[in-house]
Amino acid sequence: MDFNEEFAVSIGIDLISPQDLEKLFALKNDRVLKIIKQFVDLCKPSKVTVISDSEKDIEYVAQKTLSIREESKLNVKGHTIHYDSFYDQARDKENTKVLIPKGEYRSPWINTMDRDEGLEEILEIMDGCMKGKECLVRFFCLGPINSKFTIGALQLTDSFYVAHSEDLLYRKGYEEFKELNESDKFFYFVHSAGELVGNPPVTKNIEKRRIYIDLQESRVLSVNNQYAGNSLGLKKLALRLAIYKANNEDWLTEHYFILGVRPEGKNRVTYFTGAFPSACGKTSTAMLPGQLIVGDDIAYLRAWEDGFAHAVNIEKGIFGIIKDVNAKNDPVIYEALTTPRELIFSNVLVKDGKPYWLGIGVEHPKDGFNHFGEWIEGISDEKGNIVSIAHPNARYTINLTDLSNCDPKLNDPDGVPIHGIFYGGRDSNTMPPIVESLNWEHGIFLGASIESETTSATLGDVGVRKASPMANLDFLVVPLGKYLNNHNTFGKKLKHCPQVFSTNYFLKGKDGKYLNGILDKKVWVIWAEGRTSGDFEAIEAPIGYLPKYKDLKMLFRIELNKDYSKEEYIEQFTIKINFLLEKLNRIEAMYKTEKEIPKFFWDTLFMQRSRLNGLLKKTGKEEINPFELV
Repeated sequence: MDFNEEFAVSIGIDLISPQDLEKLFALKNDRVLKIIKQFVDLCKPSKVTVISDSEKDIEYVAQKTLSIREESKLNVKGHTIHYDSFYDQARDKENTKVLIPKGEYRSPWINTMDRDEGLEEILEIMDGCMKGKECLVRFFCLGPINSKFTIGALQLTDSFYVAHSEDLLYRKGYEEFKELNESDKFFYFVHSAGELVGNPPVTKNIEKRRIYIDLQESRVLSVNNQYAGNSLGLKKLALRLAIYKANNEDWLTEHYFILGVRPEGKNRVTYFTGAFPSACGKTSTAMLPGQLIVGDDIAYLRAWEDGFAHAVNIEKGIFGIIKDVNAKNDPVIYEALTTPRELIFSNVLVKDGKPYWLGIGVEHPKDGFNHFGEWIEGISDEKGNIVSIAHPNARYTINLTDLSNCDPKLNDPDGVPIHGIFYGGRDSNTMPPIVESLNWEHGIFLGASIESETTSATLGDVGVRKASPMANLDFLVVPLGKYLNNHNTFGKKLKHCPQVFSTNYFLKGKDGKYLNGILDKKVWVIWAEGRTSGDFEAIEAPIGYLPKYKDLKMLFRIELNKDYSKEEYIEQFTIKINFLLEKLNRIEAMYKTEKEIPKFFWDTLFMQRSRLNGLLKKTGKEEINPFELV
């Protein structure tokens, strides 16, 4: 009896059809069969269904998620609504752990657990977790088809909502798996929503929610959850596996959007990537009016034959925060969310088949159904908190090609050449709106020193500043020293290294009001594009290169039809020495807790501190306006 026959007998003909067995055998990959057998035996589903790339199979997923009420139809054709448990509305950081073998170094910034202990715990929780349910076996590609970038992804899940979401977000991979050799590496993900209750059905045993990343096996095991950030293996869970892989193979996996910048009057498209912590402007930058979007969340970067870093979007869709998406501020997304197409809303209010969310920009009803259940305005949860019309982390899932500004190069197997990188945080009083790094190593430092602050309800009060290196700290699975070293090594391989820019859309004046409008970021982006094309000169400051006033004045007029005064320029680009020195102190303290931070990082930090102190000593002034630096 060969392995295929053994597999068929062990799985059982009552669990899987002969047609689905043939789909698996056609892959000619014993490792795939062994993984499926291991977790079917463990999770004990009542049925196993294999989904190929055929439209019939994919349509089966979309229809079944409706029939079992994981999703429900809305009024607009193709639109559906999904609800997660009221207690499963965001990424579970506490129970998302990286499994590390005994004796290996554990970074203080990464939530780790002993691998043997973690596997023992989660495999026990997963024992029988799919009883009475159907297990879907899925195959996807992380990255474009037939590309050097692409990584195969195998997914087992008992959630049709998860499977449907992945059909919108990721490229088909069944045929790609047929091309794999036995030794070819792929990621795999096993997910179960666990026992379900209610109508619509939601996860019951939230207290046993676990999301464990097993780097040694390139896999993620996830149980007792539905929220996509915890359940969609190919999203932020695969990001962690790819970061580990990239940092051991000298390429980059980053929490980057990919943007094609098209300045007015120039017949060119220049590609940028960028990383921003949550609520710091990432999506609004990726979706700037008049520009092209390649991706909004995760990118793989490799050194290419032309001397540039090339990047691909590993996804083909968007799982976006819907809060504050409205016709005025986000016309492209809003148009897509309000017209016929296949898309999934999650955790928003529905009344008479129409969805409503926070910041929608139209009047909402006083009752309906949402993530809480039957909802009326003013209702409170068991802790006495008023329940809003929709969850602040409510989402939409949609194909990128359904957006009018989607770049035709989305599926290019060679990716796009990257000329610049944006890093941005939320900073009320320190960094100017845009600064260009002095060199690649300084650019890494700018990314590594991103800070995002929380603000109180009182206008102008500054809250706690949280560092988030490359806006990736939540997803790192390697020590910071190794991560920074890999960036440096990667850049040194390139003939045309990306120019790096620090952005800050949240600078405030002495009156506590923001110094820039929502769309002003377009000028900072267009200026950066001009710098990569040699269009603009700049002012060298201790913290990097600053724009010249005459260039910004021109760009505000061309791009936004706005006047931009010298007074505004001075207030926004003044070097605030003491605030900058305080920031350096915070960054130094953070990185001193980590082992083996590379020498170039410390050299850059000390050089910047020395130059700021030198400027303070030379001028005797704590604030230096940019005209004084010329």
